[in-house]
Amino acid sequence: MLLMRMNGRLLLAFFVLFITSCSHRINENIIFKSAGEIDIIPQVSELEVLDGYFKLDQETVILTYPTSKITASLLQEAIRESSNFTPEIVIINNTDQSLKYTSYIFLNSMIKTANQEGYILSIDKHKVEINGKTNAAKGHAIQTLKQLFVPEFFAKEKRDQWFLPCLKISDAPKFSHRGMLLDCARHFFEKTTVKKYIDLLAFYKMNVLHWHLTEDQGWRIEIDAFPQLTEVGAWRIEANGERYGGFYTKDDIREIVKYAADRNITIIPEIELPGHAQAAIASYPHLSCTGDSVDVVNDWGVFKEIYCAGNDTVFDFLETVLTEVMELFPSQYIHIGGDEAPKFRWEHCDKCQKRIANESLKDEHELQSYFIHRIEKFLNKNGRKIIGWDEILEGGLSPTATVQSWRGFDGGITAANANQYAIMSPTSHCYFDYDLKSIDLKKVYTFNPIPADLAKDKHQFILGSECNLWSEHIPDEKALDAKVFPRMLAIAEVLWTDLAQQNYADFQSRLSTHYHYLKYFNVAYGLEGLPGKISINIEEGIVHISGEPGNDEISMEYKWGKNSAFTELTKEISLTQSDTLFIQPYKNKEKYGTLIQYVFAYHSGIGTTINYTTEFAEQYHAGGKTALVDGKLGSADFKDENWQGFWETGFATIMEFKDLTKISHFSTHFYQYSNSWIFMPEELMITGSKDGVKYFPIGTIKAKTNPKERGKIIEEFKLDFDPIELKTLKITAKHLKKVPDWHEAAGAGTWLFTDELIVK
Repeated sequence: MLLMRMNGRLLLAFFVLFITSCSHRINENIIFKSAGEIDIIPQVSELEVLDGYFKLDQETVILTYPTSKITASLLQEAIRESSNFTPEIVIINNTDQSLKYTSYIFLNSMIKTANQEGYILSIDKHKVEINGKTNAAKGHAIQTLKQLFVPEFFAKEKRDQWFLPCLKISDAPKFSHRGMLLDCARHFFEKTTVKKYIDLLAFYKMNVLHWHLTEDQGWRIEIDAFPQLTEVGAWRIEANGERYGGFYTKDDIREIVKYAADRNITIIPEIELPGHAQAAIASYPHLSCTGDSVDVVNDWGVFKEIYCAGNDTVFDFLETVLTEVMELFPSQYIHIGGDEAPKFRWEHCDKCQKRIANESLKDEHELQSYFIHRIEKFLNKNGRKIIGWDEILEGGLSPTATVQSWRGFDGGITAANANQYAIMSPTSHCYFDYDLKSIDLKKVYTFNPIPADLAKDKHQFILGSECNLWSEHIPDEKALDAKVFPRMLAIAEVLWTDLAQQNYADFQSRLSTHYHYLKYFNVAYGLEGLPGKISINIEEGIVHISGEPGNDEISMEYKWGKNSAFTELTKEISLTQSDTLFIQPYKNKEKYGTLIQYVFAYHSGIGTTINYTTEFAEQYHAGGKTALVDGKLGSADFKDENWQGFWETGFATIMEFKDLTKISHFSTHFYQYSNSWIFMPEELMITGSKDGVKYFPIGTIKAKTNPKERGKIIEEFKLDFDPIELKTLKITAKHLKKVPDWHEAAGAGTWLFTDELIVK
């Protein structure tokens, strides 16, 4: 007998000798995993390896107490689907009744643990015993048990007998809230897809499905009192004229909620308020500040049509809706959104301004707090609690609310320091709709929901985390699968396994087995990370470019420009002219992933010292203070890690040259995507100095792009002038301080995105 605490794959030398003497195939009919080849995700807390194996066949029965009959039936079904036999379920009332059976799986409840989800799984030559205080604990043990089978258990081949290695596992989760947000409002996913994801969450010991059901682009839940919500609000006319939509009937929802509960998954519904409500307003225009008819939105972004906070009819509507929601969902929490609510309508609404005066509120932010608190009181009165996005902190947080922190970690830290619960879902690690350029598998695995600067006595207020799947650009199940997997497996381990036991190399090794399991679940999984990328090192104004394959199995070829030939990228290359760098990754001598391209500008300002007057946003740093002078240009994707973003501050910086430098050209690029509140600067002012103290004007560049122009637009701001010797060059952008009145998000703050300060 050997004890192995699962920390990496470090085994005692004696144990290595033991497993190497084992065989997968003892004879023609006996195939099983030796304990040294167990690839469980998430990693278990403690594993004790025993000798031998347990045979599961038609003689095996499942013993259970009456309270665990549903859990036992799920195990029975899993075995039936993969076998030519179905084990009988036998209901017992005491442990002694197990003595009459020679081969059995026993769902026991005799365990002493403070963790309600902790379990012990014991396998010897005659029995499998699952010990857990709750059905959730037993359910987790069953998922571990399923992962002990050889991959054929999850294939079409059915067998007459299965063999499991003898062992003992003691296990429990680190965090109590381990979830995934599924946005079915922007794109509608069928009931079968939702159930598939419930099965996957359960298999990887997640316990929450955060179900986003209402949005500007669609209302997806049937409400008897307001039939227009699904007759009108569930459908939109796309730009191509097609009608798109769908919704879940109450029977659908009851079926899905029960399906989830049987698998120990809690569904938390999200009913967005006061913003993200245009589908509801399109159904019932009187819910808005203007009462004007509007359409269900067919575009992405944040829109100014929100519920009127000065109209009591709105609260009557929401209370009726939430009453029906609570009848369908037994969850402790109801998520009420609370994010991205532009205040433009409230600022211009007599009823909202009257509410501010009557309630002695300071401004529209406190009006939102009033709105949230009023809904919260109603839900509290009905025995429920609220979760809201971190904007609910603005204007004051009620003592019973839980904050879901998405704009970084600060919202969660603020809540925890006030002794209130928080769920961490920062965009930096948990937004799986983001591309692998931003969040790859390894980055997800490095995520720690406990902020480094949070005091230890406040750790208890961090409930856990969720990975978020916003579906603007996820139109179907195949695209959904590729975004979620395999990244969800990484966050499952982060949330279950103790930090000291997490090891990325070991996780990757175990992951290879799980691709077999994902195929069983019909998951069209994506890549673990980018097949390849480049890194840049600047020395004495020269850009040195190195290739970084995604892993050891990948090689990379490169070429400059479309008409040159590919060469293997094995050593550093230097930038000598403006051109496009193309990179093609290969795996096993086959092209792997799509062709990657980087556009470079060769200029005199590369490597120049940059002194910022305004600070770039943490989530759009583009690599830090050298990003604007590294020669690499941003693409049409503002999340490509080349664009630096500035929130509400405008853009002002100084380029400081090493010596007096003769300059006759300056150019840079700005980005506009008004759906995401990113606008061109109105103008760019260029000044220069010979001593870094006294500045004189060089020129002003006016924007050519109209702020109303839609789409993703890159504009070059260029200025040519007579040669001047300069020590410093100051660039200042005059920006739109607020989203204009004509915009759907009128009154909100704005972004400036820029890349590369080019001088010649």
